Amino acid sequence: MNLPSHPISVPLLPSLEQAIVSRFGAQNIRLTEALGEVTLSVSPEFYLPALTALRDLPGLRFDTLIDLCGVDYSDYRMGHYEGPRFAVVLHLLSVELNQRIRVKVFASDDDFPRLPTTVQIWPAAGWYEREAFDLFGIVFEGHPDLRRILTDYGFVGHPFRKDFPTSGYVEMRYDPEQGRVVYQPVTIEPREITPRVIREDHYGRN
Repeated sequence: MNLPSHPISVPLLPSLEQAIVSRFGAQNIRLTEALGEVTLSVSPEFYLPALTALRDLPGLRFDTLIDLCGVDYSDYRMGHYEGPRFAVVLHLLSVELNQRIRVKVFASDDDFPRLPTTVQIWPAAGWYEREAFDLFGIVFEGHPDLRRILTDYGFVGHPFRKDFPTSGYVEMRYDPEQGRVVYQPVTIEPREITPRVIREDHYGRN
């Protein structure tokens, strides 16, 4: 899988870049730098080996997972983006070496995005991966308990996807006749709201 092309500038952390490139080789990774932060992009097949090396190798020692989230690139750059739709982004911290790095990996299948779980590397990833599954529909293969974590049990779809309607697909309410909560199609009609602007007659002329 070819990684999406992004401009590469000189990193602000040359020692970190040197440690990464010497271990992985430039053919397996893509390094970028912006605003003093280094991003390491890897292919799906290199995902787990790269994360394990980032955690274990001298000069890296990223022992703490700060965050993991999903990203939907379907509307990126106003629709002019061409590449895989779904990505997972991790933020890692080395407590020992006081350094941080961002790791990005794209799922190869837009229709059924999936990546291996990272709970065996950082157990805290379990909660984050459940959130990315719930909100983006990214499946983490091998996860010990991949269930929704934020939406309701009967929720339909994945609300952080760019094509998910604002009103959702179903709504729930309490039905007094049945004595329980029921689900039904959304009754709110979609509409476009244009704000009305009222100004004084001589606004801006003084």
